[in-house]
Amino acid sequence: MSEQPTPTSLAELAGLFLRLGTTAFGGPAAHIALMEEEVVRRRGWLTQQQFLDLLSAANLIPGPNSTELAIHIGYERRGWAGLLLAGTCFILPAMLIVIAFAWAYVRFGTLPALTGVLYGVKPVIVAVVAQALWSLGKSALKTWPLRLVAGAALVLGLLGMNELLLLFAAGLVTGALRWPTLPHKTVPPALLKLVGAVAVLALLPGLLGLGPGAPSATRTALPLGLLPLGLAFVKIGSVLYGSGYVLLAFLDADLVQRFHWLTRGQLLDAVVVGQVTPGPVFTTATFVGYVLQGWRGALVATVGIFLPAFIFVGFSIKLVAQLRQSPLAGAFLDGLNAASWALMAAVSLTLARTALLDIPTGLLALASAFLLLRYKLNSAWLVLGGAALGYGLQQAGLL
Repeated sequence: MSEQPTPTSLAELAGLFLRLGTTAFGGPAAHIALMEEEVVRRRGWLTQQQFLDLLSAANLIPGPNSTELAIHIGYERRGWAGLLLAGTCFILPAMLIVIAFAWAYVRFGTLPALTGVLYGVKPVIVAVVAQALWSLGKSALKTWPLRLVAGAALVLGLLGMNELLLLFAAGLVTGALRWPTLPHKTVPPALLKLVGAVAVLALLPGLLGLGPGAPSATRTALPLGLLPLGLAFVKIGSVLYGSGYVLLAFLDADLVQRFHWLTRGQLLDAVVVGQVTPGPVFTTATFVGYVLQGWRGALVATVGIFLPAFIFVGFSIKLVAQLRQSPLAGAFLDGLNAASWALMAAVSLTLARTALLDIPTGLLALASAFLLLRYKLNSAWLVLGGAALGYGLQQAGLL
């Protein structure tokens, strides 16, 4: 991809992702929307097409999609140093916040009440994601075939179709539709490599008996230590596709049923913390590590679950660049982009149903959308304002 005239400094890259890691509430769809606002519309570091290509690449590999997107953006701006810095800075604030929650949980046996904060933040996030969908849709859905593919993907996504299967189906359909008009009707090696690599990654959990549905004979207790803890999270980070609910299933299969390290109640508390704190949802691992092995366990678990994301992104960088050089592979990537947009839209609809609970939350979402569109207000301020408003309502006893 072409370099921007003005290079990004490492300090600027670190500052952006530290701030996003501190204020990016709402899960991967919200994180992606916030990144699109900052790196495409505010700073012009990437075009919308480049951003969509990187988003599709992140969707194709296991692990936390929004963190992988941050890692990709870091590489685009400052090479390997940027790759490490952007990903680390996006993870670090969330990790520290979750450690604070875990410390309170271990000390007091309960989680702080976050009802008011979430009440105010979620409607703002709905507006931020809606704005990003509108912006990205201009690039992802440029033609009527792509709009039809995205519409079908949205319906299938809402019906619960496997995300990886949906992405590949969209790519294949778009490639088939464009096939008659292509000047060179050959399948490029980059596309074959992509299909083969993703197929292996998708089938790996079943082939190795990992995660949900592992044979009962393998469900034996394992002595708890830093090395087994780290390896358990490296495995999960290497094979997990999907949402936070899929992460819950993997953690339940290994840490509760197989190794007997956690109770199911502790696991559910860990998932709640991962969902309600800013930054990557995979910082659930940080909470689990702290509960099991203190701050050392928190660090080991965090490194374990995020390490595969850095490795997978590093290996996939050149492949994504090669795909755009072939008309057929480019058509396949356009289909992936349309399906990625549809998956984000499906998540945003689910988020809207849980966020817009009454007239005040509906008005807050509309006001946020107006401020974003009319005055281009930085969404971080809106998120913080929504959190403060919700907390104030809770303290006043109005929630």
